[in-house]
Amino acid sequence: MLQKKNAVLVDGVVLNGPIMDSKGGEKFVEEACKIIMEEVIQKADDVTEKVCEWRAPETLKQILDLEMRDTGESHQKLLQLCRDVIQYSVKTSHPRFFNQLYAGIDYYSLAARFITEALNPSVYTYEVSPVFLLVEEAVIKKMIEFIGWEEGDGIFNPGGSVSNMYAMNLARYRFCPEIKEKGLSGLPRLVLFTSEECHYSMKKAASFLGIGTENVYFIKTDDRGKMIPEELEKQVQRARKEGSAPFLVCATAGTTVLGAFDPLDKIADICEKYGLWLHVDASWGGSALISRKHCRLLHGIHRADSVAWNPHKMLLAGIQCCALLVKDNSGLLKECYSAKASYLFQQDKFYDVSYDTGDKSIQCSRRPDAFKFWLMWKALGTSGLEERVNRALALARYLVEEIKNREGFQLLLEPEYANVCFWYIPPSLREMEDGPEFWQKLHQVS
Repeated sequence: MLQKKNAVLVDGVVLNGPIMDSKGGEKFVEEACKIIMEEVIQKADDVTEKVCEWRAPETLKQILDLEMRDTGESHQKLLQLCRDVIQYSVKTSHPRFFNQLYAGIDYYSLAARFITEALNPSVYTYEVSPVFLLVEEAVIKKMIEFIGWEEGDGIFNPGGSVSNMYAMNLARYRFCPEIKEKGLSGLPRLVLFTSEECHYSMKKAASFLGIGTENVYFIKTDDRGKMIPEELEKQVQRARKEGSAPFLVCATAGTTVLGAFDPLDKIADICEKYGLWLHVDASWGGSALISRKHCRLLHGIHRADSVAWNPHKMLLAGIQCCALLVKDNSGLLKECYSAKASYLFQQDKFYDVSYDTGDKSIQCSRRPDAFKFWLMWKALGTSGLEERVNRALALARYLVEEIKNREGFQLLLEPEYANVCFWYIPPSLREMEDGPEFWQKLHQVS
């Protein structure tokens, strides 16, 4: 390259030379995609494959050769590493993967992820992400319709935990807007309320935002895991008598363990009575809104001020795909989170700058997560998504009947969603008397 007539050399670097071997790179991507197709996609529904080829951490470290070196590896070595990564990873699309609140593969969502990974966009301004901003707007509008709001706002973000944190901060900002500039020092003791069965992200959010976990009042639940409204009102009254400032109630639509849906209408009545922001964590249960048969589980959700909903769970949109939806359409999200970075969000651009939505996010760089949901929705239609929800809940009912009719299995309660809670009692414990020793041994079995 130094012999090149017009070479531009700065600090020993040829600036107008090739950055990388593009032909070799293209060939590598082609080979890697072939491996993905053969080892992941084509084997996704093969029950003869293992969900996971388990190896202990120290063994797996040796297999994968994780060390980074001064010189790069050959393409053949890298392709073998790709095979190894796939071989020893958990196959979440396997029909027998039951570990988390998501599973399965959607081919349209997957293709959408391939597209966005290849384009490598960041969704903050229309000029850099025109298609994906319009897609996000369209998806949010449709999700808002299913909640039952006439208008609203929203943003996709990394996970239901972040959605809950967004909502908590937004409720606090609505309660005391001066916190954005003045901080926590002049505020009263803020208190929020959620159920004993809520997601652990509520405690994390309270800690992260400086509210404090001691100021999260956990409300008693009934035997099905639903928040008891009368207990909520008692705790709100208690907090006010203590001189605290209640500002938020977080109800849950689909708890993680029991799949419980809090009574949203009664909770909304209490929120209206005491002027509290109502957030509904429907990260898990929100997809029931798509089903005409099961949307009754979320009756009253239209009265919420904000909702968290994760299409990457029951609807198979692919991790991560999570939306925070807000009833307010006056720009509250932007008011709360805007930093007015003039180098990015100039107000004198040649297009409508209201499409520059990045200033209502706590992130700068942001993935186009709505696109995978949009392409899947376009492919299946609302009726196809509805069928996924109905099928999931029908499968749950099937499992319940199998448990009832099988020796050694004990159902905890009749489910109202897809969570089926049961004990497996091995033969050695079936004749044992109920008591502390029995439960200690049964816990070890689990």
